[in-house]
Amino acid sequence: MVFIPLPFVVAILLVVLLVAVVRRTDGEPANLPFLILVLASAVQSTLLGLRWGYGVREVTYLTPIIAASVPPLAYCGVAQLVRRSRFRLWQRIGLHALPAVGVAILLVVRRDAIDAALIAIFIGYATTILLLMRPGTDALRIAPFEGAVPAYRAIIFAAAALLLSSTIDILVIVDLALSGGRHTPQLVSVGNVVALIIIAIAGAAASRSRTPTDSAEPVPAPPPAEQDNETIARVGALMEDRHVYRDPDLNLDRLSRKAGIPVRQISSAINRATGKNVSQYVNDYRIAEACALLSETDKPVTAIMLDVGFLTKSNFNREFRRVTDTTPQAWRSKTAKPT
Repeated sequence: MVFIPLPFVVAILLVVLLVAVVRRTDGEPANLPFLILVLASAVQSTLLGLRWGYGVREVTYLTPIIAASVPPLAYCGVAQLVRRSRFRLWQRIGLHALPAVGVAILLVVRRDAIDAALIAIFIGYATTILLLMRPGTDALRIAPFEGAVPAYRAIIFAAAALLLSSTIDILVIVDLALSGGRHTPQLVSVGNVVALIIIAIAGAAASRSRTPTDSAEPVPAPPPAEQDNETIARVGALMEDRHVYRDPDLNLDRLSRKAGIPVRQISSAINRATGKNVSQYVNDYRIAEACALLSETDKPVTAIMLDVGFLTKSNFNREFRRVTDTTPQAWRSKTAKPT
């Protein structure tokens, strides 16, 4: 029987995942760092299979470099959803290429320091990602509200996987010191493959939160400080008069431009006044209109879902249950007007 190492199977599955994400035709630009992250994970899994499945030692010159590129790719994908960078593209590439370049240099001058360097890289980027996510879904100011919750959860999983990978590297160091590396093949081939799977799937999931094409119009300069109730009134007017919540690509940046209010002011005011994040606040308007349409019309649930700004049934059903504590069909049955 032909022996196929687990990392090879994982690599094939990751390639299939990458193709599925690339072939998604939604008319929006892809989150390139996340796509490269999935590809890098597939390549790394293949190299792990060659090393620990067939004993090909030559790949050890490449695996640390690819490993060092995974956390920066995860961070860049997150940053693309969080904010527009002040740095030019070549500056960002140069900055986040430093970990891989540093590890490549260590391969030549100090190989025994590579493990410690990788641990520092993984922990450092994971911590940075978690810090970016401190505001919750409101941190994803470039991501449409409709997909903010799944993207946020995927990003947290990716950060956790980076920490898992660094933990595995620490266990390998301990195993080498205590038992001469008796358990190292299992730790590396199984543990790191699991971490790669989580990172890649999380990256693919987060990439589904599209980065809408929009003008490069800068965010207006912050106006003088205003009371929260005035901020809520201006944002509420956009919702009630212009129905901006129907835009499935609505995000915090776009809402800020439409209202002429800084992003942070909108987020803080809504949080203090309602106890909700902006995504929940917007979805409350969407669900309110959906409830009215379910009660007053015979339109299919899917059509109503699209009319009010949702793109997926899972998000629509989740938010509908959060607001009404029931399902769309149950709401229609309970509130539909007799004909």
